[in-house]
Amino acid sequence: MKRVIILSLFAILLIAFAMVWKSSYESGLQEAYIPTESDSSILLIPSETGVFQRSKYALEYADMPIDKEHQRTLNEYYKNRAFHGAPPSIPHEVDDERTMGENSCLKCHQNGGYVDKYKAYTPVTPHPEMINCRQCHVAQNATDVFKGSNYIATPAPKAGINKALVSSPPVIPHQIQMRENCLSCHAGPGAPKEIRVSHPERINCRQCHVLNNKETTDIGVFNRKSYTNDEKE
Repeated sequence: MKRVIILSLFAILLIAFAMVWKSSYESGLQEAYIPTESDSSILLIPSETGVFQRSKYALEYADMPIDKEHQRTLNEYYKNRAFHGAPPSIPHEVDDERTMGENSCLKCHQNGGYVDKYKAYTPVTPHPEMINCRQCHVAQNATDVFKGSNYIATPAPKAGINKALVSSPPVIPHQIQMRENCLSCHAGPGAPKEIRVSHPERINCRQCHVLNNKETTDIGVFNRKSYTNDEKE
């Protein structure tokens, strides 16, 4: 009788362990939750998945030799933009003017690589999932369409001075919307040499580098609106 009781308790503990492990495993597969306006009891969890999108290339970037003859500079990086924070213009001819981008752009800009025609490394896009590239990126040679103005652009931040202390990690001097993927701009041969990170293998960039939100006005915490059936109709 005593043996039966011990075996029963062992079976119950084994079943309980299996149920707890299954619940823990399934909860670990869930995406970060963004609450709706009707669910104010749950705090907002920022989505950080973009930071890790190119993490599989981190060790390759760390071991990759630097091609000093074909490095891109920070001045070249900003020269390709109408103002600091603007999407870069397209500095080369476009094969198909009717395309919105997608594979026409991503075949070079998704993973980069050296282009002998331009004697340069292709910049890597931080948001390859947004395939309508030409919705934001326009051809640089468009003098027949646009006219100059007296618009004065905001000065771009300089590299190396955006630190709280001398030994502190630099703060992020720009907004990260559509630029959450840090390694796409800060690692690899296509990255501007002044902002190329020395430790791409430390892929959790936001663990040390924090945002400097003084650059723009705070718009508050984003909550996805919850619609009722009547509002949808």
